[in-house]
Amino acid sequence: MVATDLDGTLLRAGDRVSARTRAALELARGAGARHIVVTGRPVPGVRGLLAALGYEGIAVCGQGAQVYDTASVRMLSALTLDRETAATALGKIEAETGALYAAVDQDGTDGHTLIEPGYRMAHPTLPARPVPHRDALWERPIAKVLVRHPELTDDELAATARSAVDGLATVTMAGPGTVELQPLGVTKATGLARAAELLGLGPADTLAFGDMPNDVPMLQWAAHGVAMANSHPELLAVADEITTSNEEDGVARVLERVYG
Repeated sequence: MVATDLDGTLLRAGDRVSARTRAALELARGAGARHIVVTGRPVPGVRGLLAALGYEGIAVCGQGAQVYDTASVRMLSALTLDRETAATALGKIEAETGALYAAVDQDGTDGHTLIEPGYRMAHPTLPARPVPHRDALWERPIAKVLVRHPELTDDELAATARSAVDGLATVTMAGPGTVELQPLGVTKATGLARAAELLGLGPADTLAFGDMPNDVPMLQWAAHGVAMANSHPELLAVADEITTSNEEDGVARVLERVYG
């Protein structure tokens, strides 16, 4: 099983997959490997991209909370973050940091990303729906909360949030401007383990690629974890191997070596 993150890993700028990387994935599939996309993006925010990439199979989305089958167009499993818990967690973080800007990814295959006033989407291609005030974020069940701070760095915000919400939610940093709260205990590794179980596979069968701290559990779960050259230091510290950057076909280089 070849498990790949999307942003900063499989994708180049502009949400593109290079011809070389496409060919390397075909090489792996021809050798019997299963390719599993493991992304922080929620199902509604990634479904169109997966279709454009010609991706078929199971995708782990929403930082591991959602396991989605692109073939049957249905959610195989989904975990939600209790909305009262989410609101409490935000309050605890703000008690330490001052005012935050927040957004949520709603649960389900047709859920929306809702953003309160002042929140800026880190990834401009992802659709978002503004709401007039924070209470409107909780109108439907949610998969996760995204938070931003006007002054703290992502690493500073993530560290403070982890300390503040200990025991309430899992906190991760998924990319520039992307600190997230998800259901307690949920990570990319738990979602990937669920997908692997459905395929009759396990960590010993898995080669994983990533670039950010949210990929740490996945790389530690897999038998062999590969960090991109453009990775966050937290991921570089736990990787079994470091390849070239996403813009330099780092995933393809490893797959060509393993399956060529």
